[in-house]
Amino acid sequence: MLCMQQKAIRILGIDPGTTVTGYGLVEIRDNKPVILNMGTLVPGRFANHYERLKHLHERSLHLMEEYRPDVMAIEAPFYGKNVQSMLKLGRGQGVIMAAALHYSVPIHEYAPLLVKQSITGMGRASKEQVAYFLQKVYNLADLDQGLDASDAIAVAICHFIQQGRFKKSKEYRNWGDYVKKNPDRIK
Repeated sequence: MLCMQQKAIRILGIDPGTTVTGYGLVEIRDNKPVILNMGTLVPGRFANHYERLKHLHERSLHLMEEYRPDVMAIEAPFYGKNVQSMLKLGRGQGVIMAAALHYSVPIHEYAPLLVKQSITGMGRASKEQVAYFLQKVYNLADLDQGLDASDAIAVAICHFIQQGRFKKSKEYRNWGDYVKKNPDRIK
């Protein structure tokens, strides 16, 4: 009997921002996430907000063309006190989504608390804690690309977990318990 190999699924994770946007490409191989690439887009170098949006849209189209993701996972806007900042962030997220839609890439949004909970087990974790967990679990040597890139990787892995592809076990009480029962997965 032939064993059929499942097609690898590519998830493009996005941590949107109009100053810095993080992106991360994760491929699911044999039900395990493999980090392929990560980086940042820096529209903040443009003073004009509309130029920032143009830059985000053009670079997002380029990411879709280059990486050919099967799905895009994007962090939903965090509800802040500054309405103008929220409006600008929403516009930035919109032009990124338009690029995905242009290539017929399905979009999934995740709240920041859910992303952090999925990676660290704590919804109120800091960006540094998320990066630390990613470094330890996925053997990332360093995160020269910055915290926006690691957050984008976290969004992609959150999507993988939320889609139920990750076989969760109720035998683990916390990360320490997981590490103790899976020493071969931690390096």
